[in-house]
Amino acid sequence: MIHASDTVQRRWPSPLGALDLAATPRGLAGLWFHDQRHRPPQLDAPGTWPRQTGAHAVLDAAEAALAAYFAGRLADFGLPLDLPGATDFQRAVWRALVAIPHGTTASYGALAAAVGRPAAVRAVGAAVGRNPVSIVVPCHRVVGSAGLLTGYAGGLERKAALLALERGAARAPAARPPGTAAAASSSAGAAS
Repeated sequence: MIHASDTVQRRWPSPLGALDLAATPRGLAGLWFHDQRHRPPQLDAPGTWPRQTGAHAVLDAAEAALAAYFAGRLADFGLPLDLPGATDFQRAVWRALVAIPHGTTASYGALAAAVGRPAAVRAVGAAVGRNPVSIVVPCHRVVGSAGLLTGYAGGLERKAALLALERGAARAPAARPPGTAAAASSSAGAAS
């Protein structure tokens, strides 16, 4: 994906692991777990996206919204987005993701139907997987046709934790980062 030349970044310590946020003055340009797939190389390459340590309206608003979300006090982020490299199809899929109500899930097939392309389930899956603003554009709310947890670039343990948080079954401070025994056992139960 193409990003604007005035993109900056900041790392935020979520209850599920560090999140890398990227933004321009116009909106949030990305939000990735530090170890997730499809993370842009600009986050780690020297001299690309500078680390923003001071005030930045978009990054500050995103951090406040994420804190409220993980505390169970926010269902709709409402943050401005700046995603200049997205295709029209990706934008349509990401708008459909935002329309999935907090605390619920939808299948890839339902999402394909929602964007008017019911036969394009695999293409929809690819667009969901390339969503650059994880959590804010809730790709974790998409499940397989039988309701089972399927792919999530941030890991299935995190997907299960985000869904549990939204359903009120877990509070973020009690959530553990993926890879811990508690996270592994709770996600195994959620996926079966």
